[in-house]
Amino acid sequence: MISLSRFFKERQFLQIAALILLLLLLGIGALPGYLQGNWQWKQPPPITNLKELKQLRKTGLILPGWKITQQQEQKLGSGKWSLQIMEKDNSPQTAILLLLPQNGPKDQPQVEWTEIESWGKMQWGEWQVAQGREAQFTVKQPQMKGETKVKAKFFRAFTKSQTFAVLQWYAMPNSGDFSPLNWFWADQSAQWHKQRVPWVAVSLFMPMEPLGEVEITWPQVKSIAQTVQTKLFDFNS
Repeated sequence: MISLSRFFKERQFLQIAALILLLLLLGIGALPGYLQGNWQWKQPPPITNLKELKQLRKTGLILPGWKITQQQEQKLGSGKWSLQIMEKDNSPQTAILLLLPQNGPKDQPQVEWTEIESWGKMQWGEWQVAQGREAQFTVKQPQMKGETKVKAKFFRAFTKSQTFAVLQWYAMPNSGDFSPLNWFWADQSAQWHKQRVPWVAVSLFMPMEPLGEVEITWPQVKSIAQTVQTKLFDFNS
């Protein structure tokens, strides 16, 4: 049997080794910039299409088959979101789309979902979440060969006046994830190649039957989400 003292010593050694390895990797990545007198941590590479992303706050996102009936820049917490209400062509179906585009090269995704919860309480007086799960969907994007995989958070939100199926994720050009950690590692890897990974926080609301089963709405929510993910970084269309 391994003694406790030996166990903690081995564990401490592994933690120190992991820290040294991390510092080494960071040092290797930062060395070229240091030798040139240009630290990437101080001034990271520029964001491609940042201007177009920031414009989303003023214009919203045009989706094929949907009509924007109302759009405005909405301040939620520390960020400025695009809030748009949409109606599907030739259908009574409606949806609300909230977008928070990256605002600058040093802007990082945080936990913006708490801001949505606070906004929901202010808007409708109540915000109760149930039936939550991780949801996955894929999209085919013109600029890529193959498919883009997205992991999002799917749940039902109940308010005093309405019930919504809600889907939330950070959209990126080649992927999407509910957690900001996915973006962080992708962006760090891209910076080693003098590139960046832009992001947009997406929160999609679709009205549903009061206190109904959110899974019933998944095919419709998924379809809208696929269109959103496809159009967000398709600046040439």
